[in-house]
Amino acid sequence: MPAYGIALVNITDPEKYQEYAKLAGPATAKYGGKFVARGVVDSVIEGQGPYSRVAVVEFPTLEAAKTFYNSPEYAEAKAKRKDAADFNMLIVEGS
Repeated sequence: MPAYGIALVNITDPEKYQEYAKLAGPATAKYGGKFVARGVVDSVIEGQGPYSRVAVVEFPTLEAAKTFYNSPEYAEAKAKRKDAADFNMLIVEGS
């Protein structure tokens, strides 16, 4: 059963955030993840949308998503993201 990583992001330092993105993409792919949506929030159709960017990544399993998040490759990316964004990530099991 697939699982989805959902990132809710406000970038505070675009240049530094690019360093994160350069590492996060390959780490995502290494652990079987593929981006199904990512980019600037186009419109909020209900409620308040406190995040300017959203990314949704599909992983083959919940275990693969967790392995990615705890991997050394993604740890390196997360270190580059420090002080570059307000960042929240959720993992949701698919149906």
